[in-house]
Amino acid sequence: MNKAGKIALAAALILAVGVGGVALHTATQDVAPLTQGAKAPDFTLTAAKAGQEFPFTLHEALKQGPVVLYFFPAAFTPGCTIEANLFAEASDEFAALGAQVVGVTAGNIDRVAEFSRSECRDKFAVAADAGAKVAAKYDATYQVVGKDMLSSRTSFVIAPDGQILLSHTDRKPQSHISATMAAVKAWKATQS
Repeated sequence: MNKAGKIALAAALILAVGVGGVALHTATQDVAPLTQGAKAPDFTLTAAKAGQEFPFTLHEALKQGPVVLYFFPAAFTPGCTIEANLFAEASDEFAALGAQVVGVTAGNIDRVAEFSRSECRDKFAVAADAGAKVAAKYDATYQVVGKDMLSSRTSFVIAPDGQILLSHTDRKPQSHISATMAAVKAWKATQS
């Protein structure tokens, strides 16, 4: 093993074991997200669509059809802006399939209404998850050492009965739109 490999291995061991018996968290996902087939935890958060705030409750949304629930780290960061723009572009197609999109973030929660107007382009709701409490229910969190808990870039497609049809984690925002769209289309095909 070369020197760089040894350093990387030592760092991984220190982070895994911790220092002085205290585990350290890194900017990676702490636990695996809920998996396909699991029951989606219900929640209510303050959300905004087109800048207008309202209470978003998952079980109420599921009465209208499947929900594409995507967690993202923070409003107005580069990757999260790209992801919101791509979901906005695809929102009419999701709606035509009977699904609604909602984004959830624990970062920059004071700017969620603004983000819903500018980056979500008034197309879908985005909700503020203070302290990543809802993200934690979905095991979709990560923490940067010395910072607050954030939601990871993880997307779920949830069937109207509350069953998770897709659980997808990827740092690349582009993959979330294609993965969730495929899952919604597969669900729709079973409804005919």
